[in-house]
Amino acid sequence: MFSSHTRLLAATVLLTAGFSGCKTATTPIQQAAPAQPVILSIGDRTFSTDDFFQAFTKNQISGDSAGRIDIKEYFELYTNMKLKVLAAEAGGQDTTEAFREEMATYRKQLAQNYLTDKEAVETLANEAYQRMQQEVDASHILIPVAEDASPADTLRAYEEVQAIRKRALAGEEFGQLARQFSKDAQTAQNGGNLGYFTAFATVYPLETAAYTTPIGSISAPVRTRFGYHLIRVNNRRASRGKVQVAHILLRISPSADPAGQQLVKTRIDALYDRLQKGESFEMLARDNSDDATSRNNGGILPPFETGRNVPAFEEAAFALTTPGSYSKPVLTNYGWHILKLIGRKLLESYLELAPALRQKVVTDTRADVLRHALEQRLRREYTVTEDKTTLTALTAKADSSLLRGQWKAVSLTDAALLNKPLFSINNTPYQVAPFVQYVQQKQSPRQAGSDPAVVMQRLYNRYLVDQLIRTEEENLDRKSPEFRALLTEIRDGVLLSAMMETNVWERSMADSTGQRQHYEANKNRYKMPERVVATLIEASSDEQLKQVNTMLTASPYQLRRSSPAVTFGLNETAVPATGRDALYQLLVTMVRNGDYLVEVSGAQEAGERDTVSAARIRSVVSYLNRNGIPLTRIMEKDNKAFGNPANPRQVTFQFFSTNKLDVAKAINASKPNSVTITEGIFARGTYAMLDALPWKPGTVTTPDGNRLVQITISRVEPARLKTFAEARGTVINEYQAILEKQWLASLRQRYPVKINEDEMRKLAK
Repeated sequence: MFSSHTRLLAATVLLTAGFSGCKTATTPIQQAAPAQPVILSIGDRTFSTDDFFQAFTKNQISGDSAGRIDIKEYFELYTNMKLKVLAAEAGGQDTTEAFREEMATYRKQLAQNYLTDKEAVETLANEAYQRMQQEVDASHILIPVAEDASPADTLRAYEEVQAIRKRALAGEEFGQLARQFSKDAQTAQNGGNLGYFTAFATVYPLETAAYTTPIGSISAPVRTRFGYHLIRVNNRRASRGKVQVAHILLRISPSADPAGQQLVKTRIDALYDRLQKGESFEMLARDNSDDATSRNNGGILPPFETGRNVPAFEEAAFALTTPGSYSKPVLTNYGWHILKLIGRKLLESYLELAPALRQKVVTDTRADVLRHALEQRLRREYTVTEDKTTLTALTAKADSSLLRGQWKAVSLTDAALLNKPLFSINNTPYQVAPFVQYVQQKQSPRQAGSDPAVVMQRLYNRYLVDQLIRTEEENLDRKSPEFRALLTEIRDGVLLSAMMETNVWERSMADSTGQRQHYEANKNRYKMPERVVATLIEASSDEQLKQVNTMLTASPYQLRRSSPAVTFGLNETAVPATGRDALYQLLVTMVRNGDYLVEVSGAQEAGERDTVSAARIRSVVSYLNRNGIPLTRIMEKDNKAFGNPANPRQVTFQFFSTNKLDVAKAINASKPNSVTITEGIFARGTYAMLDALPWKPGTVTTPDGNRLVQITISRVEPARLKTFAEARGTVINEYQAILEKQWLASLRQRYPVKINEDEMRKLAK
């Protein structure tokens, strides 16, 4: 019923609201308001001057300055919008289930801005930014205890971590204590060292301890959902900002024996040697890297800061100082890498990072701080009365099934308990039964060591706060005039869009006869100017231009790109296990490049059967075809005994393309930005260099700064009228305007419009 247009209209209002909610909202004092002057009457509905002027002012502030309109023009738009909304209400559009559901969603989204403590968000964002100025090197000891452990188990873990802290403060080496007592399997063996990290790299309580504990000191016990931690701060340093690298990765299988590990080391050393001899890093990454997510774009990875990758990889990346330089082979737990520096970037200003930081602090573990602050505010504003006796009786019903996420309300045999009030908010009681349903919906398997009573208490606390928040949401209309005005604007936008969908958009799209009639009556307005079909090739040198023209001599265009070959055993025709990775890499390249064709070339060794090379080709072709590559994109070439002399039992692969742009990409892979190819149908005014030429078929090469541009005009398309199909988009837009005008005229007859000219004159001054 309600289209994407509806959602866009309402979402725009939500976005302009931003973090507009105040920290607190108070109920305004109710006083008798003087009658407001009326500027517009539609039927029996009136609209005040203040409401209109507020809408006009908001439009001026939020709209594009180039597209702003004066107050009289806006009044016409305002009147038309109110007419459409009035028609929607008269037709019952505001009573449908779809409308109510959509408005409930928008209301909840808008309410979040008013429930969020803007000052607290800003404080946390600023704190995070200040922490991002430094990177902390810290170690920790973890004594695990379930988040929902019993008080006795929690106390036992706390006492254990305190005892370890006393030993550390007495002089025992922290790293040795970590190796002996810490239950963090990833760090215990290296003395609990977490390496360098910065804000948002770990949970907020742990981060806070790392940034507030002096260097060389040991923190008090820190409670997180994992247990109790001790933090020792080893060092701090200034932020190194972000680094972006490309890499070539050769994975080492976890089950590889020493010989297999040495084989990977030999391969990475060979690639490093080829780099030193001048081969392209991008091409070597495409042809050899085992990182499937990055190899097709030359191995380039997203920028990252300290604490986001394994230490060996990070140190190698940050050690690079000159863009384009590359590291020696680096070993990590993933395998061997060679890194190439793309660029370094210092930490941006707070002004630049603030929007992203505000979003992070409301979604990471800092959200717990914000929720707690909201709870404290709402408890001050609403009277909450809790029935501890009922809660104790209910908690006694929690058993081990709750820890498995399988607790059922049927386990409550006491019907009287279900009907008892559990708590009240401003004298509104909340009974046990709805809470029991909440528990069934929200329960989930818990950590080993959790206590059912503690889990039930945690769910109760969350349920109570949820009801406080829901109560606040329901009262926002009364407490915040701004919220009420925005919600009304969203409501009108949803109704307006629904009516436009029914009366204009759907009608214009479905009425092909009306479209055709409008086209025939106005076809002289739809003209296609004179155009040329042309190809523009821009190259950095004459040599590059010649290379492009050579590659474009015949289609499909040979790209001079290959994929790793597959080597077969003597007289073997089935793809060997050693060749599966090469075929998968070939398949990925073909899937990602839809205009590629591949030439599959097979050969055979002297003494092998005559049909071996053809059978090898068929094995590869069958693999590609089974995995979605049509036979029309595969070219077969049987070389018999004329393949690779060094290894005649190989099937090799060469890439071709039907797209000229792929030719430019292939050349630019080895020499970035050396060639661009643009082809299409161009009207005058698109390219100045094209406009300066006589428009007739032919080729012209001309310098453009330090580059050469070759322009080939294939044919000239004379000016003509557009066909109906070509003009249909414009026709539909114009036809929609006609339908809307007709609809508005009928609405004005149905709902007479009266304008208070005196009020309009006051505003127009």
